[in-house]
Amino acid sequence: MTAIRPLHLAAEIGGPPRYDAASHIALARLAERGTLDFVTLADSFARPGPDAAAVLAHVAPRTGRIGLVPTVTTTHTEPFHVSSAVATLDWVSRGRAGWHAHVSTTEAEARLFGRRPAAPPAALWREAGEVADVAARLWDSWEDDAEIRDVATGRFIDRDKVHHVDFEGSTFSVRGPAVVPRPPQGRPVTVVDATTGPARETAARHADVVYVRASSPEQAAALREEIRRAATAHGRDPDALRVLVALTVDLGDAETAPEPGLVSGPQLAGRGTYFRGGPVDLAELVTRWYRAGAVDGFHLTPLTPARDLERIVNGTVALLQHRSLFRTFYPGGTLREHLGLPRPANRYALARRSTEAATR
Repeated sequence: MTAIRPLHLAAEIGGPPRYDAASHIALARLAERGTLDFVTLADSFARPGPDAAAVLAHVAPRTGRIGLVPTVTTTHTEPFHVSSAVATLDWVSRGRAGWHAHVSTTEAEARLFGRRPAAPPAALWREAGEVADVAARLWDSWEDDAEIRDVATGRFIDRDKVHHVDFEGSTFSVRGPAVVPRPPQGRPVTVVDATTGPARETAARHADVVYVRASSPEQAAALREEIRRAATAHGRDPDALRVLVALTVDLGDAETAPEPGLVSGPQLAGRGTYFRGGPVDLAELVTRWYRAGAVDGFHLTPLTPARDLERIVNGTVALLQHRSLFRTFYPGGTLREHLGLPRPANRYALARRSTEAATR
């Protein structure tokens, strides 16, 4: 069957730790030239290197349209700080921010903080879901028109439009409100890698974009349908989810055929199914899986970022554009617009208006 939804493409711009801003900026601009939906920057407490959210905040004013999605580890990190960092990135990028929720599972990482031992994955992902929940509440804690900025009266905010969230989680509590006004997107895009079982539940409840790993279009379609069913069970609209296949790509040898169907492709340190071949081969795979209706798109992790991303943009993406499968320009300015996702209504504004209407 022919897919009717737009194809979505994203790429990782990380790799070995780099401390020069120019390399990250250059890769983000390259991806933007290919009109990719967003770029990601991986991060964890186990690897050296600068903070991903801070790096992409530096990249933001040097790019114009592409979405910026850093990995943010919810374990050992205060949810209030997570919310503030992502909201800040959304402001400095003028509505192009997302965040990839990640957990920390090792004792070595726990010892960096010294506050608690490592917890089982199920508990960590339950906590990550609570962080995603309270972050959304904090982003909503300022209504869109809460700022007055009236110099004559000295009023900066309308206090009736700034709300306490009073959230009690399993490992933390947050009163709120946020210190950053509501982000341009309302709520920045939440990304969850649903490869593992415990993460899948969190993805179904809270994610806007979900990564899966599959070695065939049939497997990808089954995983996509499973996540959509779970989202529906939680009262969500499954059409408000974007399910992307995560794929590590090695385009170093254009003459080497890809692994057939990816079935025998090796795993690279848990980073995803491995594809080896040329840009045209990759375009064929994307076309076949997408036209089968198996996926909403792909998140591509280049094995060698500078080399492979250039071949993705100038080879794979160019061919997909020639086939009219992928856009040639950004129709909007925010990441939510790139993904075809609506700007969420503010829950506290809705409740306040409902209360006001009931008392009239």
